[in-house]
Amino acid sequence: MMGYALATSACFGCNRIFSYNPVRVPSIRVGADGHPSPTGDRKPICFDCVARANVNRVKYGLDPIVPHPEAYIACDESELS
Repeated sequence: MMGYALATSACFGCNRIFSYNPVRVPSIRVGADGHPSPTGDRKPICFDCVARANVNRVKYGLDPIVPHPEAYIACDESELS
């Protein structure tokens, strides 16, 4: 028997509840103080916030974030281990 996994939580950027693949969703590491931190917990980012962030990334000469094609759909449960 095979199962699928889909996570649901608030987006770090807009606080909107959304569903996503817990392995492939774009995320940001956030420290206990709520600011980006290389050692903080991963916080998921929704597709709309990625698109908004990409406008500024391109404006400042950075590469856009390209979400994995399966970032916002369920994954096979075997990917979780």
